[in-house]
Amino acid sequence: MGNETIRTSRRQILGGLAAASAASLLPTEALFAQAAPAHNIIDTHHHFYPPDYRAASDEWNGTRHIPPIPLITSWTPEQSLAEMDKGGIQLSVVSLPSTPGLWFDKGPDMAVKMSRLCNDYAATMVQKYPKRFAFWASLPMLDIDASLKEVAHALDDLKADGIGLQTNYGDKWPGDPVYAPVFEELNRRHAVVYFHPLVAACCGRIADAAPNPAVLEVPFDTVRAITSLLMTGSLAKYRNIKWVWSHGGGAMPMLSGRLNQFVKDDPKKANYAPNGVYAELEKLYYDTANAVWKPTWNSTRSLVPISQIVFGTDYPYFFVDQVPELQKRGLSPKDLQAVYSGNAKKILPRLAKVVA
Repeated sequence: MGNETIRTSRRQILGGLAAASAASLLPTEALFAQAAPAHNIIDTHHHFYPPDYRAASDEWNGTRHIPPIPLITSWTPEQSLAEMDKGGIQLSVVSLPSTPGLWFDKGPDMAVKMSRLCNDYAATMVQKYPKRFAFWASLPMLDIDASLKEVAHALDDLKADGIGLQTNYGDKWPGDPVYAPVFEELNRRHAVVYFHPLVAACCGRIADAAPNPAVLEVPFDTVRAITSLLMTGSLAKYRNIKWVWSHGGGAMPMLSGRLNQFVKDDPKKANYAPNGVYAELEKLYYDTANAVWKPTWNSTRSLVPISQIVFGTDYPYFFVDQVPELQKRGLSPKDLQAVYSGNAKKILPRLAKVVA
């Protein structure tokens, strides 16, 4: 969820300030490296704000008269740790928010510079708190050659746990042929690729009736991105990639039946969905960020088994109150623990050595 689309509620602000205050009162780094919290939860959807990124974001927001969000302007790794400890989260896989993108309307060079700065910063967080943080590395994507270099730097040098991408980059979605070299390399590496949505340049105005465009457009852009990869045959071609989608897959679970019906007799279907649309969608992974509420959870579960769901919060836009909310969904202890951490450990093997 992006900066220009968030209007933080009073509850969120107060909750966030409490977390920040708690962090400021804790005396040593050792306190954050303490024994694992009770649930041993892995949060796969947890945003971070490196100083260079935050400065560029503040400048970008300022030119658009977007008010600052306290939890973002005050963010530190220790603030995240304080919130994690409140919810029993042992480790968070951090990623950048999608909006406004790594380039801040300044072109590919800015994207290349910012992705390197942010990935290096994330690596220092993992080095400092190896049992508390992992990260999805960002790619510039406006420059394909630079993106391939960043893949190598992130995965080989920094030991990133996976790659984090946006659902769109301007007027292009991930199935666009321009991105094929990147996905071919990620497929060769058997990488895990996590997607975070944003309001598409085409469509923000149609959601004016909602509190902000992201309320509707974020889940729908997830649909656009998944459909882009599906219909171009990318999901079928890049079988070695494990794909992780935010917010329970957005609106995709509800729309999957409609999509399936429209293409069921397509003579070209064997090229992009050889075993059917449902089979392709069931191979994907979906996080629980802002998707633990009963209607959303039931929609996601109607599409995929428990084995394809990983836990996420979307901090600092949403909080660890989603931990107890998930417990209301009637899961067995085994299935609950699979969502909390077991499934994430299967696709991110390094974390199995860190999280009990």
